[in-house]
Amino acid sequence: MSSQVVHIIDDDSEVLQALAFLLTTSGFAVQAHESATAFLNGGPRTDAGCIVTDVRMPGMDGLELQRRLATERAQIPVIVMTGHADVALAVEAMKAGAVDFIEKPFDNQMLIHAVRKALARQNDERERGQRSAETRSRMESLSDRERQVLDGLVAGKSNKIIAYDLNLSARTVEGYRAAVMAKMQAHSLSALIRMVLSVGY
Repeated sequence: MSSQVVHIIDDDSEVLQALAFLLTTSGFAVQAHESATAFLNGGPRTDAGCIVTDVRMPGMDGLELQRRLATERAQIPVIVMTGHADVALAVEAMKAGAVDFIEKPFDNQMLIHAVRKALARQNDERERGQRSAETRSRMESLSDRERQVLDGLVAGKSNKIIAYDLNLSARTVEGYRAAVMAKMQAHSLSALIRMVLSVGY
């Protein structure tokens, strides 16, 4: 998780420093920003990490920040902090894509747990994205005939029916099926089906 940075955004400097101290001492890499604009103008950034932002701030508020990140297609998870009277805003933030919201005043462990959950979720999504890219790349390496055999397998057809459909011998289809399994790096038919369905095949 060392490449993941927790960006804290709050216009209250005391809260900002306290949260930065809490998360730093909990083992997170932290960057503090006194406004949403300061965060956006803070130079090059990656989507590795998460954002903890107050929902009510002068200038650009937490909701506007989320909308801006959405237009940039940023994949960084957002946790919003909200006052007791701002639950409706927090719900709106969740609808806009926030992964969590926590009400002030909150227990420190609640924030730490929310941050850990957001970072773990991002790791999971990144790994899923890499697996999907690998699956698509392997599928592109299949020949037209291998792709036809794959189509048949995904449709639940037996080798015999695939052979009939493609006007091939069952033995030839077995050879293509073995080639498909090898190229897709699938150890079983169920693994192959799961793999290709996961990329919307």
